[in-house]
Amino acid sequence: MSLLKTPLNKIHIKSGARMVPFAGWEMPVQYSGIIDEVKSVRSNCGIFDVSHMGRLKITGASATAFLNKILSVDVSKLKTNRARYGVICNDSGGIIDDCIVYKFDAEHFLLVPNASNKKSVIDWLQQLVNDEKITITDITDQQAMIALQGPKAIEIMNIHIGKDISQLKMFEFIEDSINGINLMIARTGYTGEDGVEIFVPESSASKIWETLTNDGAKPCGLGSRDLLRLEAGLLLHGNDIDLTTNPYEAGLGRFVNCDKNDYIAGDALRKIRSEGVNRKLLGLYISGNRVARKGYPLIYKDKDVGCITSGNYSPTLDRNIALGYVQTGLIENNKDLKCDIRGQLANLEVTRLPFYSRNT
Repeated sequence: MSLLKTPLNKIHIKSGARMVPFAGWEMPVQYSGIIDEVKSVRSNCGIFDVSHMGRLKITGASATAFLNKILSVDVSKLKTNRARYGVICNDSGGIIDDCIVYKFDAEHFLLVPNASNKKSVIDWLQQLVNDEKITITDITDQQAMIALQGPKAIEIMNIHIGKDISQLKMFEFIEDSINGINLMIARTGYTGEDGVEIFVPESSASKIWETLTNDGAKPCGLGSRDLLRLEAGLLLHGNDIDLTTNPYEAGLGRFVNCDKNDYIAGDALRKIRSEGVNRKLLGLYISGNRVARKGYPLIYKDKDVGCITSGNYSPTLDRNIALGYVQTGLIENNKDLKCDIRGQLANLEVTRLPFYSRNT
């Protein structure tokens, strides 16, 4: 299995970044250090190589109808050059993946699934294709993806392109160029900060990376990306959501239109919506200095009532935070909940998500 699929890795290795294999790619975990990178994104601007994410081009006369069948959102209502976050559920309502869909026009879309789930998503799409007017093309290896995130991200982008990125709405995208390199620039991200995600031909990715880092964007790795998304209350597939999870218990109901005609998960999700859920994802503050990690039990009155799915120390908030599922109906007002951290019980405080918002 080839790990050096993108020229960005040459820069990562040269910069001294610690690399790890991830979903068939060799990705940087950190450069200057996870906490330092988090602080840079929150106060200035960070740049991430997220080329490991999948990129699936979906085209054809039936593209809109097909995506409406498999995505939780109503693609037919999506305007041109706009994007939406949603989930892909199986016919039982389990989450195969969460993703973003970008609409160029009614017959041309880009679907961006998570790296580790790309094959599962492709398999699911292929299983449901029964219309010759649909073409699914995996362009992941042909196109790199760079995320520029932080309060200074838009300012840095505006140095190089003719259009004012600050005029873009959230989840809107344009096509432009830097130094003759054609780009797709989307005002999306996974950090809780303002910024853009840049789709660039694989052969030109290192030039764009160098241009933006020369203007002050700080290289950041997978470690800080995971911590930033947790602070922002954003979920990670494989931790906080998976095939055993439905969108309602994960707090993603606002991204679900289960009343669409022909929606593959519609029957299952309507039933869940009607009957209610048996567990619910909560945002948690952890007392003391110990971090609650994935899998740690959640305890209420000496009973195991759930577990942590993601947890870490938040340098932005200077406290330990976590996400975890708790069985509904067992806890009175979400009080007196504790976490078993390696045999010791830590007190918890339930809080609304996100933990951090740039608007507060």
